This record gives sequence, structure tokens and C-alpha cells, in this order.
Amino acid sequence: MAIVVNKPIPEFDANATGGIKVSNTSHLGHVLVMYFYPKDNTPGCTTEAMQFRDHYKDFEKAGATVFGVSRDNMKSHDEFKAKLELPFELIADTEEKMCHMFGVVKNKIMYGKKVKGIERSTFLIGADGILKAEWRGLKVPGHVEDVLKAVKALKKAA
Repeated sequence: MAIVVNKPIPEFDANATGGIKVSNTSHLGHVLVMYFYPKDNTPGCTTEAMQFRDHYKDFEKAGATVFGVSRDNMKSHDEFKAKLELPFELIADTEEKMCHMFGVVKNKIMYGKKVKGIERSTFLIGADGILKAEWRGLKVPGHVEDVLKAVKALKKAA
């Protein structure tokens, strides 16, 4: 089932760092920001994670919980989180269930070869479990600030 803006997100269950279980209902009552990224410890993904880290207090103040999601395993996530001192949890989607559900798996050309990869994307889910906004195929510079503006606008509207 594809996700659609202004519709509830489909059912899912996932494990995150810190022993946290995340599902479509685990954070009802809280705004969720879920950003999907290709791989731990790569330049763009490191920059994006650091920008979410640096704005984390602003997201918290606006009432949002942030999760990073990639296909990396928990060990990789734990190391990435510790190295960058990330204050938020990372979801290990090693079987790509969430990646497919959110439609972020794309064919890419890397070094002249077709590969299946994750399209950098962010999803804003309201406290009611409804998808409020999505950013797909995005570039890292300025993105976190755009998401924060949308979270603040959502808080203001509530």
C-alpha cells in the first residue's frame, strides 16, 4: 500500500537504536519526522544527520520526534549514532519493508551500473497518524530547515 499525503500511514513495525520499537501507532499524539537516507557514514548522509542533530532541540520544542531510517543494520546504526552524537534514534530497515512502503527504493546509476538504492526522502506525520507532508529526491542543503518550518506550521495550526 502506497502512502498518500492527508491519509493515515499504513501499518508497520520496526526496531530502532536504543531498544525502541516504532510502529504506525507507537507515537500517536506526537508529530513524527522520518527521514530516509541511503547509507550510514557516507558524506551526504553524514551531513544530513548532523543537520538534524544540530536542529534537534528546535524539533523537540516544536513537538516533533525525529527518526532516521536506512537499510543499515543495528550495529552500523549504533556506531553512526555514537560517532555523530545523534540525539535521535535510527531505524534499521534491513529487509526494506518501510523503504518499499514509503516508496523510496529507486533504480539509480552508480559508476555506470544500475543499482537499487534509497532516494533521500523525508515524511512529516501528524500526531493523528496522518501523513502531512513529504519531500522526495531532495538535496541536503536547506532541507532540515524546510522540514522544521513545516513542523512549526503544523504546531501553529493545531
